[in-house]
Amino acid sequence: MNAVNELTEKASRFLRTAETALELGDFDSCASRCYYAMFFVAEAALFTKGRTYAVAHSFSAGVGSSLPANRPTQLRKSYKGLSASSHKGVLSMFSQHFVRTGVFPREMGRLLNDAYDKRIVGDYGIGLLLEAEEVRQLLTDARAFVQVVSEYLADWQRKHQADE
Repeated sequence: MNAVNELTEKASRFLRTAETALELGDFDSCASRCYYAMFFVAEAALFTKGRTYAVAHSFSAGVGSSLPANRPTQLRKSYKGLSASSHKGVLSMFSQHFVRTGVFPREMGRLLNDAYDKRIVGDYGIGLLLEAEEVRQLLTDARAFVQVVSEYLADWQRKHQADE
C-alpha cells in the first residue's frame, strides 16, 4: 500500500473513531480525531507534489514493548512529494499548494485551520470546553473535507497510474 492510500485509510478510521467519541460525549477526543483525519488527507495531498524525500518517525518503547525502554526507534520511509516538519507546516503548505492555487476552495483551508484550533483546545485546553454543537459541526466539516480531498487523491492516482 502506498503512502496516499495508507493516509486516506487512516483518515477514514479516525473519522469512525470521532463518531464513536461523539456518541460517548467525549468532545475533546472527537475534535482531535476529526482534525487528524483532515490532517492525514492534507498530508497525503502533499505527496502528490514534487520531489522524493525520506520521513523518519521517532518513538520510544513503552510499557509492555519488546523494545528496550527509553530507546528511541526510527522508522524511515521514502516518499515522493512535499514534506513539512510540523502540523503548522502541513497546514501552510496545503494552503499554499492547494487553496491559493484554486485546486480547493478557500473554505477548505479555513476548515483545516479551524479543526487545528479545536484540536489544540481538546488536547491541551485547561478551563476551555468544546461544546457539543461545535463538535458536531466539526465532524460534519471533517467528513466533507476528507471526502473532497480523497476524491482529488483518487483522481490523481488514476492519472498517475495511467502515466506510468
